[in-house]
Amino acid sequence: MSLEKLKEKDASEFPIGKLITMIARGHSFYLNHRLEELNINASQLHNLFEVKHASKINQDEIARRCNVDKGSVARTLKKLEDKGLILKEIDENNRRQNKISLTEKGEEVIEESLKILDEWENEIFGEIDGERQEILQEFLKETVIKTISLNKDLKKKESEGK
Repeated sequence: MSLEKLKEKDASEFPIGKLITMIARGHSFYLNHRLEELNINASQLHNLFEVKHASKINQDEIARRCNVDKGSVARTLKKLEDKGLILKEIDENNRRQNKISLTEKGEEVIEESLKILDEWENEIFGEIDGERQEILQEFLKETVIKTISLNKDLKKKESEGK
């Protein structure tokens, strides 16, 4: 659908999920384009954020938190390690696991990425007053929580049925 046709339609004509998907795809496109200058992509950034927020995290925990398979995380971490953004150390408590941490270069990439994320938010939400933005953030947070809960319930039912 063209931008012009989208502008003509009433918002109620779109399922909320469709609008959220359109925002997510647009954000991902923007982010991947802007992150090229840092030589990473959005999924790599997501993994870097997980490492930053839980230093010495392992691959299994990253996969669980990101809701992706372990193989995908392993491939992403290998690329980040090759770029000098993370360090892998063998976990002394479980020698089959690696503990992942950021390098100084990884910290710098995160700092630059946060600026890019702020620029997107300012561009998209800059004209929305603070109170409306807080309401939107709270609504989106509640939606994320309900979505994660719903998916956990589905996975549980699926595993019980096997």
